[in-house]
Order: sequence, then structure tokens, then C-alpha cells
Amino acid sequence: MRSFATLPEFAALLFDRARSLAGRLAVAIGLTFALLLGGPVAAQDQGGVFVQVEAHPDLATAEQRVRAYAPLVDDVVGFRLTSGWYSVALGPYDPARATVVLNDLSAQGLLPRDAYVETRPIYTQQFWPVGAPATPAPAQPQTAQATPEPEPAPEAEPVVIAQEETPAEARQSEAQLDQTQRETLQIALEWFGFYNSGIDGAFGPGTRAAMAAWQADQALEQTGILTTRQREDLLGAYARELNALGMQSVRDGRAGIEINLPMAMVEFGRYEFPFAQYDSRDGSGVRVFLISQPGSARTLGGLYEIMQTLEIVPLEGERSRSGDSFVLTGQNATLRSHTEASLQNGEIKGFTLLWPPERDAQMERVLPMMQASFTRQQGVLDAGAVSEETMQGVDLVAGLEVRRPELTRSGFYATGQGVVLTTAELTDLQCERYLIDEIYEAELATSDAETGLAVLRPVNRLAPPQVAQFGGDALRLRADVAVAGFPFEGALGAASLNFGELAELTGLDGDPRLRRLDVAIEDSEAGAPVLDEAGQVIGMVLPTATDGRALPPGVSFALGAESLREVLVEQGLLAEQAELSTQASPQPLGRQTLARLGADIAVTVSCWN
Repeated sequence: MRSFATLPEFAALLFDRARSLAGRLAVAIGLTFALLLGGPVAAQDQGGVFVQVEAHPDLATAEQRVRAYAPLVDDVVGFRLTSGWYSVALGPYDPARATVVLNDLSAQGLLPRDAYVETRPIYTQQFWPVGAPATPAPAQPQTAQATPEPEPAPEAEPVVIAQEETPAEARQSEAQLDQTQRETLQIALEWFGFYNSGIDGAFGPGTRAAMAAWQADQALEQTGILTTRQREDLLGAYARELNALGMQSVRDGRAGIEINLPMAMVEFGRYEFPFAQYDSRDGSGVRVFLISQPGSARTLGGLYEIMQTLEIVPLEGERSRSGDSFVLTGQNATLRSHTEASLQNGEIKGFTLLWPPERDAQMERVLPMMQASFTRQQGVLDAGAVSEETMQGVDLVAGLEVRRPELTRSGFYATGQGVVLTTAELTDLQCERYLIDEIYEAELATSDAETGLAVLRPVNRLAPPQVAQFGGDALRLRADVAVAGFPFEGALGAASLNFGELAELTGLDGDPRLRRLDVAIEDSEAGAPVLDEAGQVIGMVLPTATDGRALPPGVSFALGAESLREVLVEQGLLAEQAELSTQASPQPLGRQTLARLGADIAVTVSCWN
């Protein structure tokens, strides 16, 4: 799709750039005739000045242009010039107001670049609006004398209203369009979803079909040839859409990025390395983050991983990554997100666009314009670019909230394929997604509420650093044990060993499947493996009882290794002939070795919704 660096550039194309030089020449000629021949009274004496927009040699073209402007801006007027040409103008205004109107509309891209405030006596008969006085109304003189009766205005020159063209006439007028005008029509048809081919200015079968589809949408005869008025209506609607978005070229010098942004919906907020943040404007719900930082392929990979932990990148969506770029998309019931970044010459740059679902149609148009206009400039954001007002914490990255799981518990690798055993407490939440170590996606293989055991199978096969070796029946009371789990919701980042004793070989009610431990357990350590002195798994920690009974401090329970093994065999995840060890920890390990083993087999398991 053809892109325009700025809205004024598009407006100049949309409003017939070719007439610029001739129009200015006509104005100059008109001024010369007015001065030499005594033309109409100066504009200042006519009650105000005008913003001169366009000039054309014939009335029909001027009428078409004035009708194109009328739906977009206020105070549109049309005059015959002293040169014989016809003018499209805005006004009348006092001089200060005229300057404000010129600046505001030019900034919005609604006026061509060469529009200016006209104070000279160049206007004669008025042809627009229909029925308006034939000349600019003179101001009433401020005097103490009686106000003289105004002289009757000369009759207005008849206004010829162009009738709808026949297909042959429409094709004839269409033949007068230049290449840029023809491409602009295709762009407008593409914008509204009627055209999906190349922007080449060639009106072939595809363009004709798009024109017919647009005519059908407007309840018009489907000729496949747009009349002059229909072309004006299409381009006028396109201009109004662009104006609603406020697409403007923004050059952020600190970030070293130039890009077209919907400035009617966003406004600059602050710098928060590595982002230049543009916040939502007037409740639009749209936000933009420009990404700018020095780095390498490793830095880019780290950014890719970090972005996926943020709330602004919902879990559901396509992800793609190569050696020097990545794209992240995400969506949920309340948010849409698109992020892309790439590495060039030691600089990582890109952007994130966020919007609510009700803006889907608009952002489908905005996103390609942002992508097409994205330009790298010199420089990147400094790592010290941090706002003093931004809150900091473990749940925040650059002031943005990190996505948190519904529940985090411990687990451990039970097979060489990365199968994980954990607590069935996770499955009570009907999780949409399970993650192992917050990275590897897993699916639920089975869950048993009676025993409290759940089995997770990784979506993609894993190669665990260590796999649990299950201990046997020959256990002795008061033997030293260690729990390799993740207290405090995994905030420490690695499994820690919690030492204690095997207090009883059964549960309080004599259940042979349970083991009672003399170990203080945090909630998020449920699902952790219980290791004997030799590093064999003799059980899995169960959640603290929630049946209303308060147990003494340090009392906890584990599901025995026999029950763990039985479930794995039933699921076909462990060979049935694999026997449990019958020896009670023949070769005790040192605590450092035991700690390394526990860290290798233990994982966090998180539930995400």
C-alpha cells in the first residue's frame, strides 16, 4: 500500500496538487487587475479576511472542489476572482481568527500546503453557498451619522449544478485523472475494504469490481465506473476517516524513531527505558510504546521473553521470532496487542500498539500505516530514561504490570520426556493454560482429587536436567528428609531445600498412602518432591488441610512414592517393570549435592487464566 509521510502531504494529493502553481498565478493576476482597474473593496473593509485554499480556471471544477470541502470544514465559500478564475476559500474572519483557522486545519491535513490568509481585493461574485450574496458583505461603517441604506447587490451569476454523469461521461471525466489521483482512489477503496490488489493506478477488472461493490454499498447503480460526484464522496469519506484518527508523522529524537501515529487517540506520556510511552487520549483506549535500546541478539531474545510476561501482551496470539527480529500478538476479551522489534547495527527498535476490541476496524487500518511509515533515526533511548513518578516493584517492568498467574505451586520432573507431577490443587481452577517454570506450556494428563495428585505433560517434549528416582518401602522413622520446593510463589527464582524428619509412615487416620512429615511448609511448596538422604523421591508434598482443623506448626503430609508410581504406570508414562528401591538410602549425599539435585528436578507449575 502506498504510504504518505504526513497527512498534509496526503491532503495536498487529495485536493488536486496540480492546481497549486496555476491557482497562485491566477490570484496574482487578479490582484494586478484589481489595483489597475479599481476592483472591489479590500477584504478588510468587507467585514473580514479569507483563507485562500484553491483557484481554478472554470466554474464547474471550482464547484466540484467546494462541494468536496464543504463536508470537511466550516465556512467554505466560493468566489469569482478578478482574474476570471474561480476561488475556493474559507471565511470571512478577522485576521487573528483567520490565522488560527489556517494553522489548525493545516495541522489536521485538511488544507493544502500553499493555503494562506488573503487580505487583498481579489474576490468578486460569490457562487457558493447557493443563494449567498453575490459579493462579500460589506461591514457597516461605524459613525455617528445615520447609516445609509446599502446599495442593492448585483444579481448573482447563475450557478450551474452538475447533474449525475452517464457511464460514458463518467469514463470521460475519469480519463482526466492523473496517476496520483487514480492511485488515491484505489487507496480509498482499499481503506473501506472493497479493493485488495496492487496500488498501480490501472483501472482493470479488480478496480472496476471494487468500484461496483462500493456503489452497491452506497445503494447506487453498479456501473463499475465512478462519476465525478461519487469520486468526491469516496475521497471525502476517506479524508474524514483519516481526520478522525489524526494520523500524523511523529519524530521522536530521543528514541531515534519516526512513525505515523493516530494522534487523535494517543498523546505522549513519558520515557521509561526501553519505551517511549504514548498514553490513551480522550478515553480512546489506544496506547503506543516505541521500543528503543542498544543491544545484541541476546538482548533481543531477552526482550522477547520479557514482553510475554507483561499484561499488555495477552497470552492468546501468534508469536514468531528469528535471529534479528520478533513479532508478538495477543488478544483477550478486553485487549488487543501487536508488538514488533528488530535488531540493526547494535540497536533494537520497534513498537507496541494496544487497543480495545471495539477499535478493531480502525486499528486494522492504523497498523499497516504505522508499519509502512516506521523509520529508524540516529540514536537510542538512554538506560537512565526513567520517570520519577513511575512505581517500581517486582511486579513491574518499566512501570508496566507483569502478568501474574492465578496460582503457583511446586512440581518435579518424573520422566525423561518432561512429565511433571504436582498437586491437584491447580486443577480446581479450571486453568486455561499451564506453564512449567513459566516458560514451557503443558497440558493436563490426569488429576485425582482423592489422592491430590495431578500429572502434566509438556506440549513440546522437554529434556529435563534430572529426573526423579523413586524410593522404596524400606523407610525408617525419624529419618532426615528434605523438601525441594518454591516458597513465596517462586519469588526466589530457584528451588530451595527445606529440611526436616519423617515423623510417621501413615496419615493421622492410618492411611498407608500418606507420610507425615515434621517440616514447616509454605502453600506454594505443595507439589514439591520429598527427598531422602540419598536423593530418592519418597513422596510429594500435599496442600495444607483446609477442612477447618488447625494442625500444629511443622505438621505436613506427603503422598507416598508408591502412589506416585502407580499413577505414572496407569498413564503409560512409566514402565511397569521399573521397581521401587528396597534399600533405605544406602549412600547419603552431602547437603550441597542434595541441593543441586533438588534444584534440577523441581519446577514451578503455574495456572493462567
